[in-house]
Amino acid sequence: MSLEGISRIGLGCVTFGREIDAAASFKMMDHARNNGVTFFDTAAAYSNGASETIVGKWLRSRGAASLSIVISTKVLPPFAPENLALSVNGSLMRLGTEAIDVLFLHRWDSSLESVETLKALDGLLCSGKVRALGASNFTLGQLRNIVSIQKNHGLAAFSYVQNNHNLAVSDIGIAFEQFCILNNIDIITYSPLGAGFLTGKHQNGIYPGSRFDLITGHQDVYFNEKAQRRLHQLLLIAGKTGYNPVHLALAWALHQLAVTSVLIGGRTTAHLDQAFLALNFDDPDIFAELESV
Repeated sequence: MSLEGISRIGLGCVTFGREIDAAASFKMMDHARNNGVTFFDTAAAYSNGASETIVGKWLRSRGAASLSIVISTKVLPPFAPENLALSVNGSLMRLGTEAIDVLFLHRWDSSLESVETLKALDGLLCSGKVRALGASNFTLGQLRNIVSIQKNHGLAAFSYVQNNHNLAVSDIGIAFEQFCILNNIDIITYSPLGAGFLTGKHQNGIYPGSRFDLITGHQDVYFNEKAQRRLHQLLLIAGKTGYNPVHLALAWALHQLAVTSVLIGGRTTAHLDQAFLALNFDDPDIFAELESV
């Protein structure tokens, strides 16, 4: 079941408690809400629960003004029933809410092939602790397999998927999109700037203090021939049209027709403002040129 109130731009809270403190995080959430963002995404793994805790404190401090916000969070494997219960209760405690609007499984794990595990997920919905289920970082084959088991046993299926998707690297293809449409699964994407790769600032080496510097495992995902070709094309089109490459990359991500919401993270409200501006820029010809390599 898809929920109402998920805005085209979602606030990604991965930086909270890791790259920015609570005060800066509160400014991000206030600015997002004041500009029509009604979807905040966090995870138990983000700063060992610090992100969820910060979001929870903001929700309580803003009272009625926070009631329109849809909150999603993620739990890590293994997904055995007892682990799911502990993880969800921990997230609920940190968020200070009675229910999680969207519970994402943070990544694929073979424990999901157990019917008992899927029954436990269904039970979380029936208990009211969770309102909708989602899968994050699943391949099409993994998603297809679990949805099939869920439906064959009359259990609640995923309503959302959340995968990496940007001009340089995407975990969402046409077949993936078609499967989601046929199964009423809404697509949420993250990292529209490729963790900063599409800004072009890493052309002369990893920028100190950047996401690639802090989490070196991300480097292999982007520093390869295909992604570099896409970056080169983006910079070429930016130079030709006079638009900033960040603006073009964000606009491209925000105008993907199969996508329900795009998560925008960052360290300052200016990062959100870039996305608000890009949402109003829709040029199919430029987007086609960006995709032409």
